[in-house]
Amino acid sequence: MRKYLGVLGVAALCAMSWAQVPAPTPTPTPDQVPAQAPVPEPTPLPAPTPTVIPVKAPPYPRFEVFGGGSYAETGFFNAGHWAGLPGWDASLGANAASWLGFVVEGGQYFGTSRIPSLVPTPFPSGQFYKPTPSPTFNVATREYNFLLGVQFFRRKYRLFTPFGEFLYGHQGTRGVATPLTGAYVTEIGTGRAIVAGGGFDRKISRRLAVRFKADYFQTATDFSIPGKQKQDNFRFSMGIVFSNVHKKRRTLEDETLPEP
Repeated sequence: MRKYLGVLGVAALCAMSWAQVPAPTPTPTPDQVPAQAPVPEPTPLPAPTPTVIPVKAPPYPRFEVFGGGSYAETGFFNAGHWAGLPGWDASLGANAASWLGFVVEGGQYFGTSRIPSLVPTPFPSGQFYKPTPSPTFNVATREYNFLLGVQFFRRKYRLFTPFGEFLYGHQGTRGVATPLTGAYVTEIGTGRAIVAGGGFDRKISRRLAVRFKADYFQTATDFSIPGKQKQDNFRFSMGIVFSNVHKKRRTLEDETLPEP
């Protein structure tokens, strides 16, 4: 009896251990393998927007006053002789922009011109003028001009400001000759005047500059004897420019902006 009981116990223990062994996991077929989710592509980051710093427009003078000396090579009487006449030149300019200005100008030249003795036009012929005997005689000359026009600037440099100008207006010429006998002989003529040229300003301070300029100076004087004729002249001027620079009140935005 004990023998049978032992056999039954061993069989029971074997059955219990077999029940505890896990069943093998079946290998999934290709059809049963789950599809892998696609890897998301990286989203490109937007480029950073550059910070735009506003550039302040360079200041420019609203008004400019010029005055100085001038020298002209002239032939006001169409006599074939050039006369070097000193004088003065002054102007008032109002600038509408940093590159554009409107100007009113006046000037005068004075000195001695030489007229051929054989062809004294515009002075009357048939008499002799001092000095004599000489192929030419002297004429005390005065010329004035009053002009309006425009000036074009290039305000890009720290010390120098180049500019060009074109002006148109009125002029008059007066000549006085001294005959050997009799009273002075005076001839007066008027007409238009055209100036085209340019120069540059050399900055001294915020309000002062030295100006140099050279111009073609054309006149068309109408004298009583020869009538209206054109004269080609050239002039050179140098003087001081006084500028009225308006100083802008600084704002909070100006304080935060870096200096250029």
